[in-house]
Amino acid sequence: MIPASLRTLLDETRGQRRAEWQGRQVWLANEAWGELALSLQGGQVLHFLPSPDAATAEGSLPSSDAATAEGSLPSPLSNASEDTRTRVSASRPSESEGEGEEALVAGGWLWVTPTPQALPGTIRGGIPLCWPWFADDHYADESEDRSGPFHGPARLAGWRLDAVDEHEEGVELHLSPEERLHTQLAPRVVIQANARRLHVELITEHVGETPVKISGALHSYLAVADARACRLEGLVGARYLDKLAGFAEGEQQGELGVRGAVDRIYHSNAELTLDDGQRRLRIARQGSDSAVVWQPGDALPEDTPADAGRRFLCAEAANTRLDPVWLVPGAQHLLGTTLSRG
Repeated sequence: MIPASLRTLLDETRGQRRAEWQGRQVWLANEAWGELALSLQGGQVLHFLPSPDAATAEGSLPSSDAATAEGSLPSPLSNASEDTRTRVSASRPSESEGEGEEALVAGGWLWVTPTPQALPGTIRGGIPLCWPWFADDHYADESEDRSGPFHGPARLAGWRLDAVDEHEEGVELHLSPEERLHTQLAPRVVIQANARRLHVELITEHVGETPVKISGALHSYLAVADARACRLEGLVGARYLDKLAGFAEGEQQGELGVRGAVDRIYHSNAELTLDDGQRRLRIARQGSDSAVVWQPGDALPEDTPADAGRRFLCAEAANTRLDPVWLVPGAQHLLGTTLSRG
């Protein structure tokens, strides 16, 4: 679920290309296996839509995920054919357009706000890179008073596209920051996209001389039909910290039903399944014993209009105060997330 202007750029793309969107350089792919959009500010995946045609050819697409019939609007977790995607993008925006606000267009597994901040601000949505700290856990912040940017410098930085490895089934991208972001730590990102899944991994290498404690997250904004009707499966019995209740501890009783604002850190490495009532999306995590679940409810950020704010749920692979990572010189840590059909 992305702004109409980004949808237009994707519709105009054949194969792969670079373009400018919202004053930022973006890398776009529209190929037989599906679509991918990446912002080089922040190294941030903005959009992913696998092709049902390619998946069907491999026998991996359930019949319930067939292309949406003409004249109907697909769920954000649905997978429409190229013809259907073009029709939807041209004539069927999923939200009414407010003053100074773009329409959001349905389709794809990720959500992006229709009113992103101007540079040097960040884009809310997609999969931002929170590195080498997340939220208030500024362990690796090298500023004197630990007042570095919220979620770390990676999502503000320019990233280089070092390699694009193509094959028949999809693409693999390798990225690194244009400038040094930490005196002892060097990050890189690998993104794999094909007709079956999206995989993002953030790899941190310790290139210094003293141990460093880090936190971080792949802050996935998942597109849903209505956040207030979602269920997140896989957390039964998991302990959590509730940020809306002063980090009070709790234990998940039954599957998590989202009926309003939620901001929790679950101590769990289990695979999750997001059910928005229309589609199911599987969320696997690597190098993460924290699952962050966030939906702001009515307390929306300034860059998120009310109508658009109910169309996402964040379910994140993270390292938090529950599972911070100590890196010694020469060591590496991989934080990964994999999205696939549920």
